[in-house]
Amino acid sequence: MAAPVTPPSPSSPSSPFSSSSSPSPSGGVFSVPAEELRTRRSTKWREFPADVLPLWVAEMDVRLAPRIRERLSGMVESGDTGYMDPARLPAAFADFAARRWGLSIDTGRLYILQDIMRGVLELLRYGTAPGDGVVINQPVYGPFPVTVEEAGRRVVNAPLAHDAATGRYELDLDALEDAFRAGNRVWLLCNPHNPVGRCWTRQELSAAAELADRYGVLVIADEVHGPLVHAPHTFTPFSSLEAESARRAATLFSASKAWNVAGLKCALLTTRSPRTWGIVEQFCFEVGLGSSILGVAANEAAFGESEEWLDGLLGALAENRRLLGGLLREQVPGVRWEPEHAEATYLAWLDCRGLGLDDPYATFLQRGRVAFEPGTKYGDAYGGFVRLNYATSPEVLREAVGRMAAAVA
Repeated sequence: MAAPVTPPSPSSPSSPFSSSSSPSPSGGVFSVPAEELRTRRSTKWREFPADVLPLWVAEMDVRLAPRIRERLSGMVESGDTGYMDPARLPAAFADFAARRWGLSIDTGRLYILQDIMRGVLELLRYGTAPGDGVVINQPVYGPFPVTVEEAGRRVVNAPLAHDAATGRYELDLDALEDAFRAGNRVWLLCNPHNPVGRCWTRQELSAAAELADRYGVLVIADEVHGPLVHAPHTFTPFSSLEAESARRAATLFSASKAWNVAGLKCALLTTRSPRTWGIVEQFCFEVGLGSSILGVAANEAAFGESEEWLDGLLGALAENRRLLGGLLREQVPGVRWEPEHAEATYLAWLDCRGLGLDDPYATFLQRGRVAFEPGTKYGDAYGGFVRLNYATSPEVLREAVGRMAAAVA
């Protein structure tokens, strides 16, 4: 990390907030006071010096949903912190998926493990051969290529298509077909997409699934952001399609992003296919022990009892999205981001190439003292981009954009 320089914002060296922008302690899901946020032990608040405003990692500035908090508090109070048992989590998730998405889950083919990327790693280890090609669509979540390489497989990039006129990203079906035709037999799908925020439509996914059928491709779908789709868009689980590749797909879910419980370690892997389930049954016994009893309880309370809280969160994110779009247009017009294309997640993929900077991430960090994710984490070609996490208070967003403007003034 580059050496700190004096920030151009009015913030004091000991606080990431100016005195006028500290979140109010009352009202709204994002009303956690700045002083409380700064005491958190999570990496979001510990990675950078105290004068840096952190809008980087996918973690929200919220308190836990009440039912999750109550469940965890009761377990800790009673000493219920032993080994994990699935309890009602499979049924709670199946009910949520049916209610929210119209998706039928076979709880007999639902596997609980510590996190989504561990599931991807094990599927690649047991479902493919060393050196096999795995297709991804950059810009995409940084652990995708890292995990493919850790499994001893080859990363094959079929980049998303980007409309320069509108800023919209789409699946590039020609690039996908070229990759599948070349003999690469696995597609690691991000649905909805991180970082560009697209919620792939049923038509888009069906067209891609037809290609996967044609070339016998196994689809591994990371659908952790499925609960975070913004109206009027609707989430289409890949496994809900009629295609054979959808029936064979392995899909991974978790409450980690939508309910802010990533540190509790729990994810779910599902499939409709006996053949794909046979891959899962080969996993080492320890993989199934990786999730924590608290993580299972939190996921059960999230999917089973915290849907109203999720709806409130989505409403607050809609307001933040509109606010962020307006702030960027007014104060940093060289940054391009279209809120209407942010169909899911709470992550904004900012095109900073209009600023003419060699490294926008470093400029905002060093001169503005605001931390985003560098675009290069999502592909080497994206150094002109940064990813901003807008799951925070409106006051923090105003402060962050003000710092961006000051950094490039």
